[in-house]
Amino acid sequence: MFGGWPTDRSSGGPWLQSAAVYSPLPAPRVWRSRLLTPNGFSIFFRWQHHVAAVLLLLAASARADTYADIQALVRDGRPAQALERAEQALAEQPRDPQLRFLRGVILSQAGRTDEALAVFTGLTQEYPELPEPHNNLAVIHAQRGELDKARSALEEALRANPGYAVAHENLGDIHVRLAGRSYRRAAQLEAGNAALPRKLSLVAELLEPKRAAESAGR
Repeated sequence: MFGGWPTDRSSGGPWLQSAAVYSPLPAPRVWRSRLLTPNGFSIFFRWQHHVAAVLLLLAASARADTYADIQALVRDGRPAQALERAEQALAEQPRDPQLRFLRGVILSQAGRTDEALAVFTGLTQEYPELPEPHNNLAVIHAQRGELDKARSALEEALRANPGYAVAHENLGDIHVRLAGRSYRRAAQLEAGNAALPRKLSLVAELLEPKRAAESAGR
């Protein structure tokens, strides 16, 4: 893959090529999903709003305007219209990976996580070399408390792109939650372990620094 998303593989279409001949879309946006831990602390996981690899699209590409229109509708807080536009485009290009990815993002924002999960799962199976669908799949698993699945998805994202900062941050957050889970279990099994309350406090501070600071100031 050379600097861009693949086109529909079923049609044998070309891969996007050198950045020198591309016209950029607006800068990528990453939004955060607020999750509550079992202790009531919140943690934010980062969604990939669209794929960095497709920020640069062929200027002559007929689909570039469609992608930009959908992203603009999402940015403007019009998810219903964005979804309608994406589905109209997918009716003409049902295998287009970026359109499918954008549809998954919109479904996620709308709380239709089962449908979004199916979209991102399909993309990870067909295009395992693309890290962003793995990342968004991980966020959905994290929302559901499926931390081991979230960790696995993020590890796949980083295998696809070891330099993917969003996935590194999310994986760190997952490890924090997994640590908290293990510490809580240890505390149940060994109530007299004096080190565990401090460790749980550190986990809580990482999960929600503001609340931890307020508690410390009381």
